[in-house]
Amino acid sequence: MIKVLFICHGNICRSTLAESVFTHMVSSLGLADQFLIDSAATSTEEIGNPPHRGTVNKLREVGIPLVPHRARQITWADYDRFDYIIGMDTANIRNLNRMLKGDPEGKIYKFLTFAGSGRDIADPWYTGNFDETYRDVLEGCEGFLDYLRENGMI
Repeated sequence: MIKVLFICHGNICRSTLAESVFTHMVSSLGLADQFLIDSAATSTEEIGNPPHRGTVNKLREVGIPLVPHRARQITWADYDRFDYIIGMDTANIRNLNRMLKGDPEGKIYKFLTFAGSGRDIADPWYTGNFDETYRDVLEGCEGFLDYLRENGMI
């Protein structure tokens, strides 16, 4: 089983969007039983809150089911549990490295590196642009699937 944890600052916009998009993609490919997919935050600001209405609306618009979720903060137990801890931007990666003891097992990745880019996924909490964030998340999910295929994991 491939265990993937998507991370953003608050766990209500980008990481929940990625969790729902990636879950839908692997389900559509008949691979759902090969994955454990979740999301979490680096901050405590949104703990317990549902996904942002912009995320919910964008998923509805593109016909992707929302994975039921309440925001939570990443823990050291998550580091042991997950194989891939995928941050949305440079600030997430910096915070993850600090919170997860410098990433001793090399599990932390910046999302768009799987798509051959060093770009950050802009936070729609600030930009209001869920269309752009969705395109970036889709690009990251497709790149991650390609990475898993190329490395013989799926």
